[in-house]
Amino acid sequence: MLKGRVAIVDPSPVGPTGNLVSEFGKAGYECVYVQSTPVRPKMYESLVPTGFVDEIVHDGDLDRTMGLLARHEPVAVVPDSEFGVPFADLLSERAGLPTNGTGLSAARRDKYLMIETVKAAGLRGARQLLVTDADELASWHRELGGRIVIKPLSSAGSQGVHYCDTPERAVEAYRSLIGTENIFSMRNDAVVAQEYLVGTEYSVNTVSRDGRHHLCDIWKATQITANGVLDLCDGLVLLPHEGERVETVVAYCERVLDAMGIRHGPAHLDVKLTPSGPCLIEVGARMGGGWTDHYARMGTGESQLNWTVDAYTAPERFLARHQERYRVGEFIAGAPLISPVEGTLRAYRGLEELKRLESYHGLRTFVQPGGRIERTVDDLTYPLLVELRHEVQDVVLRDLATVRYLDGECFYDVEQP
Repeated sequence: MLKGRVAIVDPSPVGPTGNLVSEFGKAGYECVYVQSTPVRPKMYESLVPTGFVDEIVHDGDLDRTMGLLARHEPVAVVPDSEFGVPFADLLSERAGLPTNGTGLSAARRDKYLMIETVKAAGLRGARQLLVTDADELASWHRELGGRIVIKPLSSAGSQGVHYCDTPERAVEAYRSLIGTENIFSMRNDAVVAQEYLVGTEYSVNTVSRDGRHHLCDIWKATQITANGVLDLCDGLVLLPHEGERVETVVAYCERVLDAMGIRHGPAHLDVKLTPSGPCLIEVGARMGGGWTDHYARMGTGESQLNWTVDAYTAPERFLARHQERYRVGEFIAGAPLISPVEGTLRAYRGLEELKRLESYHGLRTFVQPGGRIERTVDDLTYPLLVELRHEVQDVVLRDLATVRYLDGECFYDVEQP
C-alpha cells in the first residue's frame, strides 16, 4: 500500500545508487528525483536515475520547483550526496517538512566555516586559515610551524588534499588548486589551510530525528604513505560500539551534530582522536559513502538506510530505539588496493591469492582490464576493493594486512603509456 512520497535530492553516482529508493519502497513510499541544477557536475554525468516516479530538474525558478514538488505532497526531502545538501535544506525548509534549515547550510558545505562553527560551540577544532593570498599563507605557516593540510573549501573524496611541511610547499599546493574546478565542477576561488591532526581516524555514520541522534556504525581507518600522499586510506574496519575510545569519539560527534544544526536525517563524520582529544576533520549532512551502509548491514543487520527511513516515516519507532547500541555479528573491513602504476591495465595478478584469504568475501572492481589505471592518490582513484568478513575480528585484521602485503607494482600488469 502506498503511504506517501519522498523527494531524493541529487543522488550520488559513487557507490550503490538507488539504495534509499529501495529502502523507502520497502516501507511503502515512492521517491521523486530532484536535481538541484539544470546541468549536473561532470562527476554526475554518468548517473541514470532509476526507480523514481517523477523527475524534477531545478532551472533556477524556486517557485516553479516548489510547485512541481508540492504535487507529490512529500513527507520528507532527503539529500543523497554532498552536492545536494544545501538544496535539500532549502526545499525542506520551504515545504515545512522536517529540516536542518538553511541557517547553517553554508557551514555544512564550506570546510572553513564548518570548523569555525564547531569551535564557536566550544568544541576542539583545527587551527586554520581561509587562504586567498600566497604571502599570507606562507606567513601563517611559518608562525604555526610543523605540517599543515591544504584543501578545497567544498570538495569530496579527499580530492585536492595536500600535506605540506614547508611554507614553500604550502604556497605551491595553494597555487595548484586556486582557479581550478573541484569535484562538483565549482571553481576554487579560495582554499583552507589547517593544522595537521595526529591521531587515529574514525568514520562515523549517524541518523537523527528532532535532534536525537543514533550511532549506526563507526569505522577505524587505516592509512599508509604512498604515491606522495601522507595519509592515504588503505582500509576501513567496522568497530563494535564499546570501549572508552569509541565512547569519547561518539560523544564528541553528537556535540558536533548539535553545533552544525543537524537535527534530522543521516550524517557522516570524519574525526581524529588526537592526544588532546577528538577533533573534527569534516562532517556531511548525508549518507556515508564507500558502501558503508551495505557493509554495516552485513555486519550488524542494520544500517543508515533503515534508520533514515524510520527517522522520516516512523519517528515514534526511531525515537523509541535511538539509544540502542548496534551489535557486531560479523566483523567487516574494506581493503582498497593502492595502485603505484598508471597506463592501460591488462590484468590484475594475484587475484587468486586474495580469494584464498580466510575472511575473503568479494571484490569491487573500479578499473576493469583494458581500462585506464591511475596512481592512487585519493578516494576516487582506487582500482579495486577487497571485501573481508569474519566472525573473529583478528582474522579480518590479519587478512587486511595481508592484502597490503600482496598489493604493489607486481600486482598490476600494465601497458605503460
